[in-house]
Amino acid sequence: MPQADHQDTLVRRVRHELKLRDLTVARIEPLGPGFVAITFTGETLADFTSLSFDDHVKFIVADDDGAQVRRDYTPRRFNREARELVIEFALHGDGKASNWARRAVVGQQAAVAGPRGSMILPMELDWHLLAGDATALPAIARRLEELPAGSRAIVLAHAQAEDRRAFAGADVRWFDTQDALVDALQALTVPEGRGFAWGGGEASLMARVRQVLNGKGVPREATRVSAYWKRGVAEHHEKLE
Repeated sequence: MPQADHQDTLVRRVRHELKLRDLTVARIEPLGPGFVAITFTGETLADFTSLSFDDHVKFIVADDDGAQVRRDYTPRRFNREARELVIEFALHGDGKASNWARRAVVGQQAAVAGPRGSMILPMELDWHLLAGDATALPAIARRLEELPAGSRAIVLAHAQAEDRRAFAGADVRWFDTQDALVDALQALTVPEGRGFAWGGGEASLMARVRQVLNGKGVPREATRVSAYWKRGVAEHHEKLE
């Protein structure tokens, strides 16, 4: 059963029992040249829980040499009745998880562990700011889908043209470079009222996003910035304080 953790002004944190779940690939859906959505199924999902767009599971497969590959991914969608979990994989570069996803076939085996916990935000905020690179797009898409109609959401995203997707009901601004995203964030006037700023992506970019938000005086309890990956490091995920 989920257990409530500490609570601050905006965020309610819930911890989950950590379990390893063996899964099978049920469907594969290309999302353009840069992403693929893979649906996994298994009875082990009967008690799976993902309460937040910011959740991440540890995805576990074996590489060509039989060594274990472990990477963090956002649970994009989950249907408990159907026992189905959807994860979107970026296909850029020559990463081991990306290579696995690129070659995946229906019936193939994999496993996930987690999520360890969830950061639950109120839906009814005055504004939502979401910033990130292409690796953050699944989390951003999930958050926008879950928000009530009419919510004010601002998306600042660094992604190449082939990775960009339609986000309905949001003020979406795409950028070709990290510098352009940071400049736009620096120039942005933080909306009035009660809101939350979230960031996810490459470590150096997220460090700059964190610095800008600090400079704008956005309260720490109203932000979360996470480094999803780091250049030259195979497995990296950290919250930037």
